[in-house]
Amino acid sequence: MAKVELVVNGRAVKGEAEDRTLLVHFLRENLGLTGTHVGCDTSQCGTCIVHVDGRAVKSCTILAAQASGSTVTTIEGLGINGELHPLQAAFREHHALQCGFCTPGMLMSSADLIRRHPDGLDEATVRLELEGNICRCTGYHNIVKAVLDASEKMGKGAEKAA
Repeated sequence: MAKVELVVNGRAVKGEAEDRTLLVHFLRENLGLTGTHVGCDTSQCGTCIVHVDGRAVKSCTILAAQASGSTVTTIEGLGINGELHPLQAAFREHHALQCGFCTPGMLMSSADLIRRHPDGLDEATVRLELEGNICRCTGYHNIVKAVLDASEKMGKGAEKAA
């Protein structure tokens, strides 16, 4: 068994996991953070994306033991002081939620995307960078609109807010 120590959504957590336990399963099963979804088991769909040390990572591609010592933000930690993150508000406003299964991964990918492009985004960049997130409801048009809107509203402060 591996000892796993993380800071998850601002809270220090400790636990044990089998050496082969993926981060996504540790988050869901050991910590009860079920907002991070398991979609394909092949790292193709993007529903399991979380931020590890500030960067978007498919949590089905990293072992919990490998992440030990890291800071992890899940969808449950995206909002600020109980308020919706600007991306969450934009997804709601632009009806980018559809069935909701891909939404946590889309939001986490989009937050990282905005952080990496604090001067703004264009539609082509958003579409290209979200290719690794599969929406089975084909709701990409509204998702792209929501990301562009949030990016514009977050402006130059995106790196701090995302």
